[in-house]
Amino acid sequence: MGDSSGRGAAPELLHYRPWKGAFRPPIAAVWPIARTGLLMLLRRRLFWGLYALSMMIFLMYFFGQYLLAWFQTQAGESRVVVGLLAIHPGELIEILADKLKLNGSAATYRNYIHYQGYMVMIVLALAGSVLIGNDFRYGSLPFYLSKPLSRRHYLLGKGLAVAVFINLLTTLPALALFVEYGLIYSWDHFTRNSYLVAGILAYGAVLTVSLTLILLATAVWLRRTVPLIMTWTALFLLCRQLATSLVDGLHLDPRWRLIDLWNNTWLVGGACLQMGPEAFDPASQPRWVEAALVLGGVSVACLSYLALRLRAVEIVG
Repeated sequence: MGDSSGRGAAPELLHYRPWKGAFRPPIAAVWPIARTGLLMLLRRRLFWGLYALSMMIFLMYFFGQYLLAWFQTQAGESRVVVGLLAIHPGELIEILADKLKLNGSAATYRNYIHYQGYMVMIVLALAGSVLIGNDFRYGSLPFYLSKPLSRRHYLLGKGLAVAVFINLLTTLPALALFVEYGLIYSWDHFTRNSYLVAGILAYGAVLTVSLTLILLATAVWLRRTVPLIMTWTALFLLCRQLATSLVDGLHLDPRWRLIDLWNNTWLVGGACLQMGPEAFDPASQPRWVEAALVLGGVSVACLSYLALRLRAVEIVG
């Protein structure tokens, strides 16, 4: 009986159902694009291996500050026996505080971000082709642009994914070191050195903007992982050796160091942390304003190149 009534009912025609949710502006698509790129990298074991390796630098600074605080409590002793080792607290305090700069000063956070940046460059060189290079290589970019979003939103989404990785490796750990130092020594550290927080954030912003645009431009240009790694090696390692040879070896003008982009970020980052010219080694350095102008010019050039390449992509509607 139920079967006969079911057979006799009028069939429901298939049709498109109207969207009943709330419509969002195209800018809301930036985070899904970034999230997709992040998930693609998080699925790779190589990324997790490199991330764990980069955290070794953070752990060295993290536990180094604890060791410095403990040795300072033992400063009155001529020798401290730890297991089978006899340690002289005064010598280790000098090494940790003066040579390694684990003293909570601006040099602590500048050096940490600078050293951590080498791992950042390796991770980004491997991530560039995955994040954006493959979109051009396999023709998946028109899929993004066929949606109700512009090329600007696509670029912001990819840039946000790169920015997340950069700040996870540099800015956030540096802020954690700042908090740790204040908890170990004194609450006055947070108020007396609050300018360091602004400096760390500004240094992170310099790295984020410059490295993101350089990575996206080189990934769009080269698309494959191996050429991208070779180009990044030339940009950040060979240019450094060339600049060192020209300035320190041939004693040319210190402005030749401006060809070293990583040194430029180091100079601008030191200025963000309110460090004077005497705090840089080697001392023969260009002014940080000149380094900032070079980074700004390179960033504008990369952004212009990205705009031209994205504008050349045709969308068949």
